[in-house]
Amino acid sequence: MYKVKTVVIGGTFNPVHIGHLYLAEEVRIQGGYERVVFVPSHIPAHKNPDYCTSPQKRLEMLKRAVSRSDIVVDECEIQRGGVSYTYETILDLQKRYPIDGNPGLVIGDDLVEGLTQWKRWRELQSIVDLLIAHRLYENRVECSWPHTYIDNIILPISSSSIRSRVESGGAFRYLVPDEVYTYILDNELYRGC
Repeated sequence: MYKVKTVVIGGTFNPVHIGHLYLAEEVRIQGGYERVVFVPSHIPAHKNPDYCTSPQKRLEMLKRAVSRSDIVVDECEIQRGGVSYTYETILDLQKRYPIDGNPGLVIGDDLVEGLTQWKRWRELQSIVDLLIAHRLYENRVECSWPHTYIDNIILPISSSSIRSRVESGGAFRYLVPDEVYTYILDNELYRGC
């Protein structure tokens, strides 16, 4: 079986936006990855969950946003249910995908400080190649794990700001892919939450 250099990007994707897609492309090109795997969480371990939108609707938006063969949406965390833990997800993905070496794992620089709070973080660092993306800080954040920094542009877009714009009737059309924009309108998401 042909093994493919693979990178994993997890998150709530509530909703997925152009910043997520740009980062996937930046990581793919800079790291020489052949496959990007988006993994939407069921219940995030280190964020307050938003019960306004179901995991299935977040998953559907992500699937609609991705239409390329080198980008995969994997629903293992949603299928597993409960709180989503990256260590369990990486082990699951390694069993099901032919991955060349350790998979890359992308995190934002805002998560570096809390890495030691992640479930089985010592074991996790031995089974992934950690990639840190600029999310909040232009300068590199100190990280004691072996890692690579992605030289990405910080786009001032967040899922929470998009949800707020939708709720208040603000413009958000070009912050998300067209298919996601239509899905949000058709399903009346993010209104009155």
